[in-house]
Amino acid sequence: MASAQWPCLILALFSVLVASGFPRSHARLLEKRSLLEGEVNGIDVYSTKISCKVTSRFAHNVVTTRAVNRADTAKEVSFDVELPKTAFITNFTLTIDGVTYPGNVKEKEVAKKQYEKAVSQGKTAGLVKASGRKLEKFTVSVNVAAGSKITFELTYEELLKRHKGKYEMYLKVQPKQLVKHFEIEADIFEPQGISTLDAEASFITNDLLGSALTKSFSGKKGHVSFKPSLDQQRSCPTCTESLLNGDFTITYDVNRESPANVQIVNGYFVHFFAPQGLPTVPKNVVFVIDISGSMHGRKMEQTKDALLKILDDVKEEDYLNFILFSGDVITWKDNLVQATPENIQEARTFVRNIQDQGMTNINDGLLRGISMLNKAREEHRVPERSTSIIIMLTDGDANTGESRPPKIQENVRNAIGGKFPLYNLGFGDNLNFNFLESMALENHGIARRIYEDSDANLQLQGFYEEVANPLLTSVEVEYPENAILDLTKNTYQHFYDGSEIVVAGRLVDKDMNNFKADVKGHGAINDLTFTEEVDMMEMEKALQKQDYIFGNYIERLWAYLTIEQLLEKRKNALGDEKENLTAQALDLSLKYHFVTPLTSMVVTKPEDNENQMAIADKPGEGGHGDSALSSFASTDSYQSPLTPYYYVDGDPHFIIQVPEKDDAICFNIDEEPGTVLSLIEDPITGFTVNGQIIGDKRGSPNSETRKTYFGKLGIANTQMDFWIEVTTEKITLWNAAAQSTFSWLDTVTVTQDGLSVTINRKKNIVVSFGDGVTFVVVLHQVWKKHPVHQDFLGFYVVDSHRMSAQTHGLLGQFFHPFDFKVSDIHSGSDPAKPHATMVVKNHRLTVTRGSQKDYRKDVSIGTKVDCWFVHNNGQGLIDGVHSDYIVPDLF
Repeated sequence: MASAQWPCLILALFSVLVASGFPRSHARLLEKRSLLEGEVNGIDVYSTKISCKVTSRFAHNVVTTRAVNRADTAKEVSFDVELPKTAFITNFTLTIDGVTYPGNVKEKEVAKKQYEKAVSQGKTAGLVKASGRKLEKFTVSVNVAAGSKITFELTYEELLKRHKGKYEMYLKVQPKQLVKHFEIEADIFEPQGISTLDAEASFITNDLLGSALTKSFSGKKGHVSFKPSLDQQRSCPTCTESLLNGDFTITYDVNRESPANVQIVNGYFVHFFAPQGLPTVPKNVVFVIDISGSMHGRKMEQTKDALLKILDDVKEEDYLNFILFSGDVITWKDNLVQATPENIQEARTFVRNIQDQGMTNINDGLLRGISMLNKAREEHRVPERSTSIIIMLTDGDANTGESRPPKIQENVRNAIGGKFPLYNLGFGDNLNFNFLESMALENHGIARRIYEDSDANLQLQGFYEEVANPLLTSVEVEYPENAILDLTKNTYQHFYDGSEIVVAGRLVDKDMNNFKADVKGHGAINDLTFTEEVDMMEMEKALQKQDYIFGNYIERLWAYLTIEQLLEKRKNALGDEKENLTAQALDLSLKYHFVTPLTSMVVTKPEDNENQMAIADKPGEGGHGDSALSSFASTDSYQSPLTPYYYVDGDPHFIIQVPEKDDAICFNIDEEPGTVLSLIEDPITGFTVNGQIIGDKRGSPNSETRKTYFGKLGIANTQMDFWIEVTTEKITLWNAAAQSTFSWLDTVTVTQDGLSVTINRKKNIVVSFGDGVTFVVVLHQVWKKHPVHQDFLGFYVVDSHRMSAQTHGLLGQFFHPFDFKVSDIHSGSDPAKPHATMVVKNHRLTVTRGSQKDYRKDVSIGTKVDCWFVHNNGQGLIDGVHSDYIVPDLF
């Protein structure tokens, strides 16, 4: 893949050891614990170290955690690490009481059989699974005898891509408890020299910034160290909770005195290319936008917000047009028009008036846009030295016109004819992302998933910024004839400002004295050739002087890049070609010990290959990866048993999980801003929770399209004489007559008899009343200057088992077991949302299958929750009607 076309790919870690409560073969049933409370249950994590070595953009990372079981009985210990989806695990070992269990990379089918055997025998097994936008989680659990020590060590490698002028390492830090020795060490060596280096963390206070964090760079070397003492880790001077909860980010760039840099070690070379100061090539851009019915509401608003912001950034020398598709195709202009101030103003008016409607005709929308770009070039309507791109956004599959994905791909491929790239943006999860990705890749573009979250408009805008400034087109990297073997991709349609082209290969004669490389491309004014000549002896001396290099790093970088590109080509290959690409990628994965979509890592006891301890596996994109991988990754014999949960978030969406059915029910409440609703009321224990509704800044007069949310929550316990008011700006606590006020910038825990309130900076609040009642309030923040939306709150009931049988309210009435039956499932207007008949509380209702998001664990991404949607403000599901739950005020 062209690094110049890809987004910033961040490196992320999440290292935590917890004592878990899952039953295991040959082990005692362990006490269940709450992750929110951060208990360790006899497990002492006394050391966590994250060691990162980066040489020539290639990152080698080792996560080491040590723990001891100080309890009198055996305990289960879990090790979790979040790492980039683009990274390859290279090793994982367990060391228990001085005995090391090593990891071996094997072909997936071989490992799969061993894994299934291990699970059937009750042995420990772990998997890597998708975790978020850019992350996947490796997790493994091990039973540890009383008094035993255990060490987990995970190693993974990744080539950092340049994005908007910088390389970024992103570490998610959340140790869950105080750790005696906690350390992050990063050593960076760049032969070009380091020009900038910075490190920051969302949780670092002034005290930590001055003493625990150090960063420095000089010449070719950079160093970052973060070593907080035990006291510095405390969330308050007397607290046992850890302050270390958030994002730790390292960014750097290299000197660009020369546009290119070649490095050669032991017969392998890598060539980096990123010119500076070139004028931007004018763009001809056609935006092809899905306006089908499924884009209704928030998606359409966010799309329009993003397009309006993009119009602010379009340069006057660019040409553009908009094509909208639903069942029909609508064009803004008959031809491409220049981005003059007058045309941009007219375009803004057009975008503001976009309305969703009808079906999804992807084929005709794309072909109209491609034809327009081809026509503009043929009729000389655009500058000769300009470049064309097409950006398509959709949230679903084609369901009218030509709806067969292979035929659409064929039509698009023939129409583009290799002349310009196609970028496909898939909005949300309910679409065939593999189809979008395959179509983009075969037309020299990429596909990007736009996550259906509060920042979706920023995701769209951010993607445009990546392709907004092409500096070169038709780029080709050339080397001396018959001097190079096994070259990675060396031709690119575009080079974008702020990115970087990386090419690697092998030398036929590794004892050659000189090496020459040329990069040729079409610029905005003329054709350019950049030449790089290397004196091999001088380079060898220079590289021998430094001590940051880890092993044969350039050879491993070449292997990493080659595997990555083989797997990408494989996505569109068929028959013998696909088998050949698979064989090549598998061979390199096994040779260089990489866990890729074709391999898995099995951790075994020494001299006992039949007794597996753990297995590392790599998932595909969004569950649409290889079939073997998908079935493999779905095996998880240690999943937590279902626990009831109830929450309200979003517009506002109420979600009721019914563990007896392994399913959920959801409904909305549509009321005017200012209305206060009763969520929980328990006359026996004295608990009440009420929420006040707010609306968008510019609310629609149409109640069907108006967005409302909870902007205030009141949580009270009259028996404890305690009240807490939560808004999007502050948190106020009253205990009898005493009042305390905190902001969302605080990280603090307040405790008193039977009560605990923990504020996690800019994320959530956890309110616990003894053992048996726990609430979580989630903060959703949007761009402060957003013209429509504003910050809002979500409310989650994590534990309610101590509340009485008389509990009521829109959420509280569901704390008691109830039953429902669903029948007559049939398709509706949206094929992805079937209708059905539900019988619940002696009512027969028409319901619709849908999904909502659970943001309790990750406020930016959320977890998809499938549910049956009850219409008309939950009528027939809730007791009475929704207006019965309107109360005068928060308390």
